[in-house]
Amino acid sequence: MSIRKRKLQRGILIIEICGICIAALFMPHLSANAAENTENIRALYEEYNARFAAVEDREDITEYGFETVDVHIFPVQYEIDRQKEMETELVRQIKAEPDADIKDLKMSLEAPLLMIPAYDRTYNRLALFFVDGEGRIVYKTDRFETNSCVLGQMRQPEQELVSVAFQDLNGDTLTDIILITSCEIGDGEKYRIGDVLFQSTKGIDTEGLIFYRDYRISDKINRFGMNQNTDSITAFVRDGYSTEFLYTAVTLQELLAHGFQIITEQCYTRTFGKLGKLQVVPGTYRIADYDVFMIYLVNEQDDILSALQPMGVYDNLYALKGINCRDIDGDGLKDIVVLAKYSYEDEEHQLAVKSDYSIYYQRTGGFSADTEIKDTYQCTEEDTMQTVVETARAYWGWKTEDDTNIDR
Repeated sequence: MSIRKRKLQRGILIIEICGICIAALFMPHLSANAAENTENIRALYEEYNARFAAVEDREDITEYGFETVDVHIFPVQYEIDRQKEMETELVRQIKAEPDADIKDLKMSLEAPLLMIPAYDRTYNRLALFFVDGEGRIVYKTDRFETNSCVLGQMRQPEQELVSVAFQDLNGDTLTDIILITSCEIGDGEKYRIGDVLFQSTKGIDTEGLIFYRDYRISDKINRFGMNQNTDSITAFVRDGYSTEFLYTAVTLQELLAHGFQIITEQCYTRTFGKLGKLQVVPGTYRIADYDVFMIYLVNEQDDILSALQPMGVYDNLYALKGINCRDIDGDGLKDIVVLAKYSYEDEEHQLAVKSDYSIYYQRTGGFSADTEIKDTYQCTEEDTMQTVVETARAYWGWKTEDDTNIDR
């Protein structure tokens, strides 16, 4: 089989395992709404678009069915240096008046524009409205990746705008905007979606405001897991760092050439049935201040046969507790169990650390991530690898005493 074909097959497998493809995450929703025909969707879009187009003043936002996200309303300066000065002044005021209302402090800052995020109440679609000092809408847009979570239907999942950042991402000294939303995908799980708006120099020439969005950048941000925080998005768009190679590399040497760091104390060789002897290679790639954790299964020819992403939607690998290779589901094939600590931003937007595990079952030609045991058992901070393995094997009805099933 050619390297190109192997790369394509691995790419498909990685997307299935990691859950990076947004469309795949929402496939149940797509099926449930298949009855919505094209004509009906067109009519719904025309109705929504008419309301969106009718918003010309600040008071029109709520009148035409949009609910503002007050916590993320922010004054905006055209130039990034002035924007940063304004943000610094806001921080100074917050420290000087800790009991003051942050919204009032933001509104007291002088700026030519006010950015008002809002969600359409009917369809859960995000829109940004930029308002001048007289309350007129000078620019608005709803062209965001988050509005296409579920393709082929108007209504999107319940969403939350979790982060907004202002940066100069393309070196033109103008203020660009980073947005991260969190979408409900069922069973209490959420998926983050990142987007970037670049300010155009044409707006300066016409004394107006123009933003544009490069869908190719948004695609890479979300397809390759750089959507968890604004620092990672900035590192990718502004500084050129990217996690893309983690999902497209063909050989171990290719990973190392791009800066992948192997966790040597957990790197070893095991025999996986018909797959033969494979090297289990865990490691990290650092982007911004976050370590992206991946595990690769590499054959004796240095080719990558499988890539696993146990970190899931967490931000950062805090500590790897262990990797265990043994038969978990009793089919005679060696599976993989991973136990680690990860850091992430909690519901209160504070840094949190949590222990979690992942199980990958060996199947013909690759590995499949567990979706059953995780629904019934959540590990605790006190759990060891032995506890997780015994719990998992007991779930499938197999004894665990004196049964290591490790082939070195």
